[in-house]
Amino acid sequence: MKNPNNNNTKLILLHPYTPKQGSSNRLWLLTFISILTIAFLLTFVYTRESISATAPARPPVIAASVSAINNAGPLSPTVVNTLLHYASKSNDTYHMPYSDLKHISDALRKCSQPCNLLVFGLTHETLLWKALNHNGRTVFIDENRYYAAYIEEKHPEIDAFDVQYTTKRRDMKELIASAKEQVRNECRPVQNLLFSECKLGINDLPNHVYDVDWDVILVDGPRGNWPDAPGRMSAIFTAGVLARSKKGGNPKTHVFVHDFSGEVEKVCGTEFLCEENLVEGAGNLGHYVLERMDENSFQYCKNQTLSS
Repeated sequence: MKNPNNNNTKLILLHPYTPKQGSSNRLWLLTFISILTIAFLLTFVYTRESISATAPARPPVIAASVSAINNAGPLSPTVVNTLLHYASKSNDTYHMPYSDLKHISDALRKCSQPCNLLVFGLTHETLLWKALNHNGRTVFIDENRYYAAYIEEKHPEIDAFDVQYTTKRRDMKELIASAKEQVRNECRPVQNLLFSECKLGINDLPNHVYDVDWDVILVDGPRGNWPDAPGRMSAIFTAGVLARSKKGGNPKTHVFVHDFSGEVEKVCGTEFLCEENLVEGAGNLGHYVLERMDENSFQYCKNQTLSS
C-alpha cells in the first residue's frame, strides 16, 4: 500500500486556451477598419455611377461657344491694336516701335487664311507674332539651341528650331561673290535648299520647313553686331529663295528685314531681295514683296548682270 504522503504525486489540470487581451483588441480593430474600408469603396462607386448617369449634357450655348473659339477666324481689329499697343510700350531696348509692328501686322491680316509665317530670330515680339497669326502656321528659327529649347518648354505652343550658322559678318563680301558665281548651280534663286551646298543657304532645317509656301517672312536674326557674329546674310538669302520657290498658294511673299539701317541688311537686301521688290525701306524696317519664279530662273534681280 502506497503512502498517501508520498511527495512524488503530481496534479495535472486541463483548461481551455484563452488569448491575451491585447491580441484580441488588435484583431477586432483590424476587422472594424476592413469593414469601414469596404463600405467606403462601395459608397464611392455607387455615388460616381449615380452622378454620371444623372449629369446633364453640356448646354447648347456652351457647346456653341467652344466650337466658335476652336474655329475662330482672324483676330478683330480691336484685339490686334491692343496687342500692338502694349507690345510697343515695353521697356526693352530692343523692342520694335509701333510703326514697324503695325506694318508687319497689316501684312499678316491681308494674307490668305491660314497664313504661313516664318521668323528668323526669337525676340521680344515672339509671342506677339504667334498671337497675331491666329490659326496660322508660325515657325521661329534661332541660332541659340538652348534658348530655343527654353522657349518651347516655357511656351509649348511655340514652334522653334535652332540652326548652326557657319557665316561670319566680316566675310559678307566674299560670301556674296561666291553666291553670285554659283547662281546657276548651288546658289540658284529657285531650289530646295535642303539639298543645296550654297555657303549662304540654310540647309539644316527640318524637312517640312522647305515644303511650306511661306506668305510672310521676317528676318530679325541672327546677331550681327561684331565681325565674328553670324550676321543676317544667310537668313536674307534663304528668305529670298524660299519666297521665289513657292509651289502653290499666293504667288507673292512679304519679306521684312528688321534693323534695315545696318550694312549687312541693306547690302544683302539689295543683292538677294532686290530694289525693284522694295515696297518700303524707310526707318528701321525693310519691306519687300517677292513673286514666285520659274525653276529655270538664274537671276536674283531683273537689273543684275548674270554671272557666268
